[in-house]
Amino acid sequence: MVGILVILAISWLLLHFLQNKNLSILGFLPVKTALAHFSIGFILIILIRFIFLFIESELKSFEWTLNPDFKMEAVLASFWYHFKSALTEELVFRGAILYILIERIGAKRATVISAIIFGIYHWFSFGMFGSGVVPMAYVFLITGFVGYVWAYTYEKTTSIMMPFGFHLAANFFLTFYLPNQPYGELLYTISGMAELGEWSQLFISLLVGLGPSILMLICVKFMLARKLI
Repeated sequence: MVGILVILAISWLLLHFLQNKNLSILGFLPVKTALAHFSIGFILIILIRFIFLFIESELKSFEWTLNPDFKMEAVLASFWYHFKSALTEELVFRGAILYILIERIGAKRATVISAIIFGIYHWFSFGMFGSGVVPMAYVFLITGFVGYVWAYTYEKTTSIMMPFGFHLAANFFLTFYLPNQPYGELLYTISGMAELGEWSQLFISLLVGLGPSILMLICVKFMLARKLI
């Protein structure tokens, strides 16, 4: 939490001296609206992730094994860990700096730059830097595009809260069945899957990697058009 407070302090300084603004541009207030944005983002991504997990499970014929050591304490610890992690990344990538970029160079350029930086960042956070052109290109494409969707959502809603809900839910959901660190396979383990060809694997990877972000963007545009957010 100390890191988050430091980022908030730096954000305030940047906004105050460069734009004559304060942290209200992050959309934490009014609380009712902020909670609504967060809740919509969180629930929407849980539903989208379920859809694409089902599709992936069917295409790859996953065999699921229930975790016999399931503990609610681990779930709560995972949630708190990803809450802090997602909030930190949102403040860095969709916070004061993105707002300043939007004001200085325009929304389209700012969101693209934010997406590119977010994609590059994940080469290092995933330990992918230097792992080869294809793996790095894949990580950049998947994380860069989701970064674009979240930056676009911030710009359109003028609030960090819906992207924060997206981010937290996306990361937290994966811990229930993937061997993520420090929390993973909390509920299920994928104990087996079908043998697939190289092209089939590539198609499914792109579908599952890009599909949630594409559907997320469609939903955000729909809600904006209907003035639901």
